[in-house]
Amino acid sequence: MNIEIINTGSELMFGLVLNTHQQWLCRQLTDAGYTVSRQTAVPDTGPAIQQIVREALARAEFVIVTGGLGPTSDDLTRDLIAALLGKKLHTDEAILTRLKDFFAQRGRTMPEHTHVQAQVPDGALVLPNPNGTAPGLAMKVSPNPFRPDGKTGWLVMLPGPPRELKPMFTDHVLPLLRQKFPLASTFICRTIRTTGIGESIVEEKIAAPLKPLTDAGLELGYCAHYGEVDVRLVARGADAEKSAAAAEAIIREQLGTHVFGTQDDQLNAVIVRLLTERKETLALAESCTGGYVANRITDVPGASAVFLGGLVTYSNEAKQNLLGVSAETLAEHGAVSAATAREMAEGARKRMGSDYALAITGIAGPGGGTETKPVGTVFIALATARHTFVLNPVNRFDRPTFKQITCQQALELLRRTLVKH
Repeated sequence: MNIEIINTGSELMFGLVLNTHQQWLCRQLTDAGYTVSRQTAVPDTGPAIQQIVREALARAEFVIVTGGLGPTSDDLTRDLIAALLGKKLHTDEAILTRLKDFFAQRGRTMPEHTHVQAQVPDGALVLPNPNGTAPGLAMKVSPNPFRPDGKTGWLVMLPGPPRELKPMFTDHVLPLLRQKFPLASTFICRTIRTTGIGESIVEEKIAAPLKPLTDAGLELGYCAHYGEVDVRLVARGADAEKSAAAAEAIIREQLGTHVFGTQDDQLNAVIVRLLTERKETLALAESCTGGYVANRITDVPGASAVFLGGLVTYSNEAKQNLLGVSAETLAEHGAVSAATAREMAEGARKRMGSDYALAITGIAGPGGGTETKPVGTVFIALATARHTFVLNPVNRFDRPTFKQITCQQALELLRRTLVKH
């Protein structure tokens, strides 16, 4: 079957708001075993909305439209779709009562135009919205006037705010989809997450060993991120689980420790988990990344059990006073050097009493580089009880990308050390 998603909102077309609905809805549908055949964003105008809905219903059996159900003048989706399908609108008294209660409970007067949210196309199913004022709507399109075969379709309208859309989709839309369009066969989409290896090398290592499985129908795809490459496996049919499991085993064998997780695993969360399991701790000393590594570590719930603290020592004075980097080292080798990174890491570990300490110093640019130390030069040090390791990559990127890549390299150095010892 075909499923299409239509996101309405002129703010999307102006680039003022990031369209997160398409990603979230596609992921939820994929996890449930359904795939989206097309997704589209259109502005809040009558011709655009009606045209795209007409086209979607001509192709798809299940169409999801987001946005445009609110009380303001640019919330047109409900009225436009009702007109397109030749449905009259009527006031749903239950919705109207709930709207009045919603405002009364908050001690507010209900604006007159809010009544429009109680308007429901004839024959539509009302999807309750306990998290806001605009209910969702589901409409059976039968016969479908936009398909030559007249095949029955379903059209669902969801409110735009994520805190309203997400529970409504989970609680009402997904059950409706499963009831009306039950899956004919097993569908599995599995992601193997890797780091520290390029996309082309990943393919080079795994494509040939996986060929018997891909020839038998397994779908294989790649997606590169900052310092990471995801390998996507899609399998269908009675042997889907067996095929996906066999493919994952081959990938792990070929890529070894480059594999750090599956599905939604994040490198920072993996590191916090490993440190927690080992009952070990981490300290940080950052210069050019400005605390970005600390930010990623503290994004993980439970990080306080393993993360003792971090210092952003941007100036030479801070490196000396807070980390104990010697004036001689700075004078002889400079702030961006292996020697300085080493002393930063060892100083952080000593002062905070941690098992591990990461330190980073570099030239983020766009200025500040020299012939011997060009923009993008980085030194990453990891101090442990036994050794201090220093990496020296050159990350010639724009400033934000430089910070992200450097942070990834530092975390990967720590992960590799944890899994090897």
